[in-house]
Amino acid sequence: METMDLHRGRLIDHLQLVVRDLPASRRFYQAVFDTLGIPIGGEGDTYFWADELFISSADSEAAAGQLTGRHHLAFQARDRATVAAFHSAALASGGKDNGAPGERPYHPGYYAAFALDPDGNNIEVVFHGPATYSADSVKVTF
Repeated sequence: METMDLHRGRLIDHLQLVVRDLPASRRFYQAVFDTLGIPIGGEGDTYFWADELFISSADSEAAAGQLTGRHHLAFQARDRATVAAFHSAALASGGKDNGAPGERPYHPGYYAAFALDPDGNNIEVVFHGPATYSADSVKVTF
């Protein structure tokens, strides 16, 4: 496996999804990551990874023969156009619609789209709107 940079101080170090059909998942996630500008970091016969997301088949050493259950993963987008591009690319690459691009009631400016990956994981791409940062309080206002 290739080496990668370590990022200390994050809440999540990495995630692993164990999938039924690795080539189908590879097509889906390649399209999603292309819209987000995230390259595939490495791959082998039983896995691939990008940033801190590791996706493997059940016969990979790390999976111990077990599929993971249904998960919700949300990726950040740089703008609303990226959210729309994600949704289109996900559906064209084997995903199923789980929520078209649009405003959501979670907070003002929350713009997201959802697609189910080939294993039924709920994949979201969200743009939180333009943020302003206060240097004195490190408070984020949307």
